[in-house]
Amino acid sequence: MQALKTKAKVIQSFASSTDLHRPSPTKKETKKSMEEDKKPTFETPLIITDNSIGCEEHESSSPPSKRAQVLEEVKRQLKLAGPLIAVSLLQYCLQVISVMFVGHLGELALSGASMATSFAGVTGFSFLLGMGSALDTLCGQSYGAKQYHMLGVHMQRAMLVLSLACVPIAFVWAYAGEILIALGQDPEISTVAGAYARWMIPSLFAYGLLQCHNRFLQTQNNVIPMMVTSGCTALLHLLICWVLVFKSGLGNRGAALANSISYWINVLLLALHVRFSPSCKKTWTGFSKEALHDVLNFIRLAIPSAIMVCLEFWSFEMLVLLSGLLPNPKLETSVLSISLNTSSMVFMIPFGLGSAISTRVSNELGAGRPQAARLAVCVVVSMAIIIGIIDGLAMILVGGIWGYSYSNEEEVVKYVAVMMPILATSNFLDGIQCVLSGNARGCGWQKIGAFINLGAYYVVGIPCAILLAFVFHVGGKGLWMGIICGLVVQVLLLSTITLCTNWEKEARKAKERVYNAGIPIDMAS
Repeated sequence: MQALKTKAKVIQSFASSTDLHRPSPTKKETKKSMEEDKKPTFETPLIITDNSIGCEEHESSSPPSKRAQVLEEVKRQLKLAGPLIAVSLLQYCLQVISVMFVGHLGELALSGASMATSFAGVTGFSFLLGMGSALDTLCGQSYGAKQYHMLGVHMQRAMLVLSLACVPIAFVWAYAGEILIALGQDPEISTVAGAYARWMIPSLFAYGLLQCHNRFLQTQNNVIPMMVTSGCTALLHLLICWVLVFKSGLGNRGAALANSISYWINVLLLALHVRFSPSCKKTWTGFSKEALHDVLNFIRLAIPSAIMVCLEFWSFEMLVLLSGLLPNPKLETSVLSISLNTSSMVFMIPFGLGSAISTRVSNELGAGRPQAARLAVCVVVSMAIIIGIIDGLAMILVGGIWGYSYSNEEEVVKYVAVMMPILATSNFLDGIQCVLSGNARGCGWQKIGAFINLGAYYVVGIPCAILLAFVFHVGGKGLWMGIICGLVVQVLLLSTITLCTNWEKEARKAKERVYNAGIPIDMAS
C-alpha cells in the first residue's frame, strides 16, 4: 500500500514538472482553442441565453448615460426649434409689414387694415392653422413608423379638406364689411376693412396649402427649407408692398393683394422643393387616389385640432373687444393692443418649441420608442421654463421704455410699463402650455385639448377677466389677469394628463393609427 502511494506521488510530480517545462501556447494556438471551445457539441444547450454568449458585444455597446441622452435630446430639439421659431416670426411678419405700409396712408386706412387683419385671423387663419395641425399627429407618427409614403397621402388629404374649408370662409370675408357694421363697429372703418378683407381672399387658399406643406416638412425634421423660403418671401414682400401700395395706386387694397401674392410665392417655393428635392423622394411619391379614401378620419382629427387652436386664439382677441367697454376706452384699447402684439411676438419662441416637441413625440411614438418620447417631453418642459424666465426678466427690464416703440404719449408709455410684469407672467405660463399642447398634438389628444381650452378660457379665464375688470374695477390689467387665471388652469390640466400618461399605451395607439390610415409599405410591396 505504501509503495502504491509513493508511485502516485512520483507520477504527480512528473506531470507537474512537465506542465512547468511545456512551452506557452502562441496567439494562433490560443485563438484556435477558443474557436474550438465555441463550437457546438451534443452537450451544448439548444437555446443560449444572452449571458452565455456575446458578452463582449454587450460590453462594447452599453447604453449611453442619462446625461448623454438628455444632452442629445436638447440638441435635437434646438435644431428643430431654432428654424421653426424663425419660420413663425417671418410668416407672422407678412401681415405686420402690410399694416405698417398702410399706416403711411392715413389713420382711416390703418384702422381699416388693422380691423380686417384681426377679422381674418379670428374667422379664417386660426381655423386653418388648427386644422393643419392634425398633420402633426398623422405625418409625424407615420414618419416615425417608417411609412414614408403615407406622409404624402396625409398631406394630399389635408390640402383637399383645407381648400374646401376655405370656400365658406371666403364668403364670410366677402361680406366682412356688412358683418362688422352689424356687430356695431364704426361704418366708415368697417367699409374700408371689408374692402381690405375681400382683396385678401386669395391669401386664404394659399395659407391653407402653406400649413399643409409646413407640417409635411416639419414632421420629417426637414425645417431648413421652410426657414429659407420664408426668409425669401419676407424680403420679396417688402418690395411687393412698396410697389402695390405706393406705385400702383391701389392703396390699402394693394397691401391686401401683396399678402395674397407673398403667400402664394411661399407655397410655390415649398411645392418645388417637395417635388424636386432628394430629401422628399421617399415621402412624396406623387398624387395618389389613396388620398381620397379615409378623409373622414382626417376630419375627425382636424376639427378638434381647429377648435383647440381657435378657442385659445379667440380668447386673447376678446380682450381687445372688452377693453373698448372700459371707462377710458381709447387708452385701454391702445394699451391692450400693444400688449397683445408684444405677447404675440414673444410667443413665437415657445410656439417653435411646441412645434418641435410635437414632431419629436409623434416620431418616437410612431417608431415604438415610448421612453424616448417621455424624455423629450421632460426636456422641452425644462427648456420652456428656462426660456420663460429669461424672456420674463427681459420684458420687465425694458418695460419702462417699450411703450415708446408704439407711442409718444406718456400716459400710454407708463401704462405699458405697468402691464409688462403681468405680460411676463402670462408669457411664462403660455410657454409651458404651448409645449404641453405640442405634446398633445404629437400624441393625438386634440379632443382632450379642445375640452381643456374650453374650460380654461371660457369657464375660468374670460369670466375672471370680466369680474376683475368691471366688478372690481381693475381695468385693462384685470382683463389680462383673468386670462392668466385661465392659463393656470390650462397648465395644471395639461400637466396632470401628461404626468399620468401611459407611454407604452400611446405607442401602441400610434402604431394602430399609422397602420389603419392606409396600406403599410411592406404589405403593399
